Amino acid sequence: MDARQIIADLRRGARLSDEALQWFAAGLADGRVSDAQAGAFAMAVCWRGLDRDGRGAFTRAMRDSGDVMQWDLPGPVVDKHSTGGVGDCVSLLLAPALAACGTYVPMISGRGLGHTGGTLDKLEAIPGVTTSVSGEKLQQIVADVGCAIVGATGNIAPADKRLYAIRDVTSTVESLDLITASILSKKLAASPDVLVLDVKLGSGAFMKSLDEARQLARSLTETATAAGCSCRALITDMDQPLVPALGNGLEIAIIMEALQEGKHRRLQQLTARLGGELLEGVGCAPTAEAGSQKIVDALADGSAADRFGQMVYQLGGPADFNDQWRAYLPNAPITRNVRARKAGYIAAINGEELGHAVVHLGGGRLQAQDQIDPSVGVGELLSLGTWCEAGDVIAVVHAASASAADQAEYAILRSVQIGPEKPSCGPLVLERH
Repeated sequence: MDARQIIADLRRGARLSDEALQWFAAGLADGRVSDAQAGAFAMAVCWRGLDRDGRGAFTRAMRDSGDVMQWDLPGPVVDKHSTGGVGDCVSLLLAPALAACGTYVPMISGRGLGHTGGTLDKLEAIPGVTTSVSGEKLQQIVADVGCAIVGATGNIAPADKRLYAIRDVTSTVESLDLITASILSKKLAASPDVLVLDVKLGSGAFMKSLDEARQLARSLTETATAAGCSCRALITDMDQPLVPALGNGLEIAIIMEALQEGKHRRLQQLTARLGGELLEGVGCAPTAEAGSQKIVDALADGSAADRFGQMVYQLGGPADFNDQWRAYLPNAPITRNVRARKAGYIAAINGEELGHAVVHLGGGRLQAQDQIDPSVGVGELLSLGTWCEAGDVIAVVHAASASAADQAEYAILRSVQIGPEKPSCGPLVLERH
């Protein structure tokens, strides 16, 4: 086989054999497939698509391009993944809360993709933290702390590691097949007993319609179940950022406020719902509702915060981060208040445009080799339905330069709509699959 023929067959709409997909995934991992060929393959998948069997075969091939982890722990192994949104830092709150509830969470996460932030980029805003660890180190942290949020380093899904970076810079992110294979190849390689998926829907998500979100939820749960992993999915609202901040360091600050001060109700609510599904799924709670209450208790009594601090230290961060986090997080040299041009309600928020604004501030990547600035972003964003007067601050830009702040301010004013009618906000969790 060769990459050119596989790409040509796919471009013509032919069904690729399992062997061809296995060969291509192996070629991504060992370098036989070039970056150009990987980009062409991704574009062909976006254009032609894979059928259900092909999607499952490519997912398993990506998983099997590296090691599949085995666990010997005194409790169940669980995991969670989000399909991507803006201001979505649930993983950073959920993993330590689940660890405090007696489960083990080897969370293999990703970096920023398109307009959405990456969990690894957020965690690495903490000085000293590195999410690139060996499989042995991952095993050790999970056993000692109960949770570890790391990248697919070493030999865990190396095919996805290559393709993930290429998709980000070739505008081939929004593909049901590629999203399914990317998410599940890493998650299945971690061998969880139960997996929960947070499928985002709305202006700040990749999925803009309920039908698209349902298709993705079904694709993910069917593919995971066929691979032998118990899986459930929630479709959740992303018509506004989950928290009032976008940007890596700014979102870590949000996490610490949630862990230590009980702030950010929507973040805590969704964290509890997702955690409840997992705790019920592995028998640590009789119902999902009872599991959600366990997560709420772990957040309230400080046990989740303790696990988070331990994880940060094990990943190379400061031992006293929980006590001194404000001093450790980076500050941008320029802050700019963005003020409403007229009175009214916050009627709509274009989350995707806000996400791109953060990327252009330096909080994401335009090229695969770009370095992220952890200090930049957008903070203190007003939520949907909030009344503001002309001149009120609707957001604060954190920027590295005045020109970057100018561009971000313009993007915020364009993406946040103010109107005379208060919008009706739907539920945070829309459907369960």
